[in-house]
Amino acid sequence: MPHLVCAPPMTARIIDGKSIAQRVRTEVAAGVKSFREKYGRMPGLHVVLAGDDPGSAVYVRGKEKAAFEAGMKGEVHRLSASVSAEELLSLVRNLNADPAVDGILVQLPLPGGLPAQTIVDALDPTKDVDGFHPVNVGALWSDLPGLRPCTPNGCMRLLREAEAPIASARALVVGRSHMVGKPMSALLLNANATVTVAHSKTKDLPERCREADILVAAIGRAKMIKGDWIKPGATVIDVGMNRDENGKLCGDVDFDTARERAGAITPVPGGVGPMTIALLLENTLKAAIARST
Repeated sequence: MPHLVCAPPMTARIIDGKSIAQRVRTEVAAGVKSFREKYGRMPGLHVVLAGDDPGSAVYVRGKEKAAFEAGMKGEVHRLSASVSAEELLSLVRNLNADPAVDGILVQLPLPGGLPAQTIVDALDPTKDVDGFHPVNVGALWSDLPGLRPCTPNGCMRLLREAEAPIASARALVVGRSHMVGKPMSALLLNANATVTVAHSKTKDLPERCREADILVAAIGRAKMIKGDWIKPGATVIDVGMNRDENGKLCGDVDFDTARERAGAITPVPGGVGPMTIALLLENTLKAAIARST
């Protein structure tokens, strides 16, 4: 009787978003240095923070620190939760008109009652470093130059760094938000992937996941996507930021079981999260260069 040797279980390669983000930030810092030498000024990133949402406050502090470390001029405009829509629009118009401001980011979510889309629509598209203005959304879907949303663009950088084949790959994006799911699907389409978008109404989601060479999870449910949903060898990008039953930070993918089937996977934390701020800095530098040439 022949001796059978069982192959060891697959363990996915970890896509280290923290180190890749640091590389992006180093590239941006070098670009900022060249920009300052050529134009005699620092690129300016201005963040508008309304209200006292603790999560937003943490994100904004991180953005402010990152801008400073990259050699940019960063400023946060902190407004009370009772700020009116007209006051917020007035600030946005002033920032649009200020030649020292290259990038404007309105931190979402806004306090209840404030019309977020109206505020975003008021931004100068050339300064919209979040990439949410309709002009930039249209440019994305038309595959024209423009500022791309930071988190999905960061996911694309992670896929490229992981050397995941994108052209002709079957890609599944789980989630259809305006901030991540929809722009992520557009970026993948522009890179010649065959893209499916899944959501809460999708039937047979596990089967759809098992068909995907690239799976991007952005649905906002802790550990929803199980390991046996993953196609063996697939590249998994987990955008989720949740808390599990023990209060520990986790993604939308059950990491421990998924890494036994995936070819490459991002961890939470340390995967997609660091890329968002890095790509925000990159967008600000791009906006500054475009406005100065």
